[in-house]
Amino acid sequence: MAILQRSASSSDSDPQYANIDERKRKRMLSNRESARRSRMRKQKRLQDLAQEVSALQKDSSQISERISVATQYYIEMQSANNVLRAQAMELTERLRSLNSVLQVVEEVGGYAVDIPEIPEPWQLPCPIQPIMASVDMFEYDG
Repeated sequence: MAILQRSASSSDSDPQYANIDERKRKRMLSNRESARRSRMRKQKRLQDLAQEVSALQKDSSQISERISVATQYYIEMQSANNVLRAQAMELTERLRSLNSVLQVVEEVGGYAVDIPEIPEPWQLPCPIQPIMASVDMFEYDG
């Protein structure tokens, strides 16, 4: 306590100590202001990141919905395509049956009948593979 009294009394009388105390006070105020600005920057950055997270979650939700709609549409098209394939196979079988009747008529009746060639059902150049997509494919890791 004696040291504090001595430094307080010596700073009142000695301008050098008063100058040092004034510099310490200014530095302390400057540090406090700097810390306040730093806290404000951190708070602003946190708010910006929270807004970005919210926007990204909204985008993710919209993308998920679009994937769901596209997947449902794909399933419907796949089902319609399966129906059309079954109908094409049925019609091909009918044509084969009619052609066999025409061959019998041609052979038995002696008539010259133009028997059409039976086309192969529509074939895709590559096998059909389902296209599956999930939201996980579009998650942002960065």
